[in-house]
Amino acid sequence: MQNRTYIKDLSEKVGQEVTIKGWVDIRRDQGKMIFFDFRDMSGYVQGVILPNAKEAHAVGEKVRSEWVVEVTGKVNQRPERNIQKDKQNGSIELEILGITVLNEAETPPFDVRGEGSEIGEEVRLKYRYLDLRRPRLQKNIRTRDKIITFFREYMHRHDFVEIETPILMKGTPEGSREYIVPSRIEKGKFYALPQSPQQFKQLSMVAGFERYFQIARCMRDEDLRGDRQPEFTQLDYEMSFVNQEDVLSFTEPMFIELVQKLFPEKKITTVPFPRLTYKECIEKHGSDKPDLRVDKTNPNELAFAWIVDFPMFEKNDEGEIQAAHHPFCSINDADVEKFMKGEDMFNIRANSYDLVLNGYELSSGSIRIHKSDMQKKVFELLKISEDEQQKKFAHMLEAFKYGAPPHGGFAPGIDRIVMLLMGEPNIREVIAYPKTGEGRDLMMSAPSEANPKQLKELGIKLDK
Repeated sequence: MQNRTYIKDLSEKVGQEVTIKGWVDIRRDQGKMIFFDFRDMSGYVQGVILPNAKEAHAVGEKVRSEWVVEVTGKVNQRPERNIQKDKQNGSIELEILGITVLNEAETPPFDVRGEGSEIGEEVRLKYRYLDLRRPRLQKNIRTRDKIITFFREYMHRHDFVEIETPILMKGTPEGSREYIVPSRIEKGKFYALPQSPQQFKQLSMVAGFERYFQIARCMRDEDLRGDRQPEFTQLDYEMSFVNQEDVLSFTEPMFIELVQKLFPEKKITTVPFPRLTYKECIEKHGSDKPDLRVDKTNPNELAFAWIVDFPMFEKNDEGEIQAAHHPFCSINDADVEKFMKGEDMFNIRANSYDLVLNGYELSSGSIRIHKSDMQKKVFELLKISEDEQQKKFAHMLEAFKYGAPPHGGFAPGIDRIVMLLMGEPNIREVIAYPKTGEGRDLMMSAPSEANPKQLKELGIKLDK
């Protein structure tokens, strides 16, 4: 890093000799003079090789776009008539005195300077490391980092402790298919990859941490769409000794502050966020993810809304009762009596809540069951046998016996938040290395076949 100046700092070095390192963005040969646009992680600057710099000129004649170079030059102030006020470093120019090629580059399979919308997804994702060079994606990923940093700082400011929970775990009843990982040591047994840290964050409340959070990676083997990926990131948090109002009152100011600090050009339609019941949403909007923007063509309008009073139970495809969200949700106090009597089960409300933004669900959350007898009753209603309860949830039921506090939480999806705030039409545009719409990694050709030795070690035979 010695003797290197970042491009963003060049305007402070007028009249000085500097060394920059980065990529050639554009090359323009004008005979006696050769012009370059250079870029590094901090920005762009124009450089020029004058006719008297013969050695630099000889090298510059060979250099092409996307080559990696080290450039020594003098930072000069541009004449007033040549200043580009709307451009980074538009008031300066780098007079190139020497240029060293650190690595040559083949011509990329597509132009990395454009928006990329004209290029097929298959090609873009196969060469994602090149696609990520485009300014739009650089901005998206850097903004994503700022959003995550904001959330992490906000949580620490409010006395949350960051706890990493396991990736290899037992299956959870989240309503989606799980990815499973075979065990080599215990043949015939499998880990599940987490759909969410749901059980571990509840156990952390039993452990007495009271305020947990995690920037959590989650995996779900479900059908894909533009706002969904097989692996995703969420801001996962849980609090003890809270009710639904406490969670909503904590979360809402966080999102308001996020917008005010990082996206001051955007305006929130209504503050406080409106609250609609699930029944109201379905009857009035035909959806539990209503788009409440006044002007749906305005990219800077943000219409947040809380959706509450979700049903606790619903019918599955076979007409049997199942948990509408997950079986750890607690029941609305006003409906507990009906639940205990087994009456009107499909009108019983859960202490669950969603936050929606511009027609998209940002997160679901709930106040959890914290008593083992209530949890067992829900399991029984869902026809989860005693034997199955013990196999899947013995650790939860056991933990609740040792002083579990009332608790609840939330888990906003980072990818979807960034997508909406950056105005992107697809979640893949805000993830550094996403999967295709079919869930494939084209760079690494994944998923791929396991070799016979691996399968044998795992005790797995594949049907031909």
